[in-house]
Amino acid sequence: MAKLTLPANSRISGQGRTYPAPAGAKRTKTFRIYRWSPDSGENPRFDRYTIDLDDCGPMVLDALIKIKGEVDSTLTFRRSCREGICGSCAMNIDGSNTLACTKAIEDVKGEVTITPLPHMEVVKDLVPDMTHFYAQYASIKPWLQTSTPTPNMKERLQAPEDRAKLDGLYECILCACCSTSCPSYWWNGDRFLGPAILLQAYRWLADSRDEATGERLDALEDPFRLYRCHTIMNCATVCPKGLNPAKAIAEIKKMMLERA
Repeated sequence: MAKLTLPANSRISGQGRTYPAPAGAKRTKTFRIYRWSPDSGENPRFDRYTIDLDDCGPMVLDALIKIKGEVDSTLTFRRSCREGICGSCAMNIDGSNTLACTKAIEDVKGEVTITPLPHMEVVKDLVPDMTHFYAQYASIKPWLQTSTPTPNMKERLQAPEDRAKLDGLYECILCACCSTSCPSYWWNGDRFLGPAILLQAYRWLADSRDEATGERLDALEDPFRLYRCHTIMNCATVCPKGLNPAKAIAEIKKMMLERA
C-alpha cells in the first residue's frame, strides 16, 4: 500500500521547532509531528521531539502523552481508552493509518512521522474533524428496526448461527482508519459512504432480528453511496481490529443483485 498523503487543508511551509532529548538519555527516538492551529494564523509545520525511550512506555501514544505532559503542552490529540477499544487515537503513523495506542514505537524504523488521518479537515494538530463521518454514520440508521411487536414483550432471540453472522462486523470501533485510507473516499467523500459506514450498514442488514432490509437497501441504491468501492483493499490492510470492510461491501452488492 502506498504511503498516505497529508490532511485536506495541509500546506507545509517554514521551519518547525526542534526539541532535543533530555541530558543523559542513552536510547532515544525522534518524533516528527504535524502541527497546525487555525487560531494562530500560521501555516502547518512539522515539529521534532526527541525523547528518552528508557523513560517512556512502549506505544506511540505513550510517547505523545509524554511529549504533551513533559515537553510541549500545546500538542493536541485525541485519546481515551489506551487499549484499542474506543478508536479515539486514530492517526497516520509512518505513512499508515492506525491507533497510536496499539502501534509499538519499536515497529517504526528511524524517525516516527505522525499526521492526522488523511484527507479530512483538521481541527488542530492531530485532531481531524469527524463531523461529516458521524453524519454519514447516522444516515444509515445504525439501530435495530422492527415493525412487529417484541415476542411476549421480551427480548428478540437469535439463533447461534445467526449471531455468528455478525462476527467481523460488530467489532468496528468507528476509528475511520479504513475510510480515510480509501482513495474512492478521498475523491467522493461527500457522497460515497466509505468502508466504515458501509460495514456498519451491512452489520444491520446481516442481523436476523432486523425487519427493515428493504428500506436499508433502498437507501443504499445509489451510484455513489455504495458503488464507488473499487476493492482497492486499503481498508482491510489498515483496520486495527482486523476487519474486512471490502467483504461487507461485496455482501451488500450481492444482496442488491439477489433482490433485483
